[in-house]
Amino acid sequence: MKKVAIVTVAVLALGAAACNKTTETTANETAVENTASTDVNVATNDVTANADAALNAADNAVENAGNAVDNAQAAVENK
Repeated sequence: MKKVAIVTVAVLALGAAACNKTTETTANETAVENTASTDVNVATNDVTANADAALNAADNAVENAGNAVDNAQAAVENK
């Protein structure tokens, strides 16, 4: 009976150790996934901000060009 108890305790100890290892592995995988998700979000935000800045710059350039045309027309009319 003692041998059965010792074997049972050994099996339970190995099972508990395996369970802890699985939990640790799962936690590590979750951390990696969260980090990857954060990296993707940061990259997406950077791309969006850069695209917005580029569009704003283009809009300003078009507006400035329009103003230049208006000024040229006004100069022609005043002569």
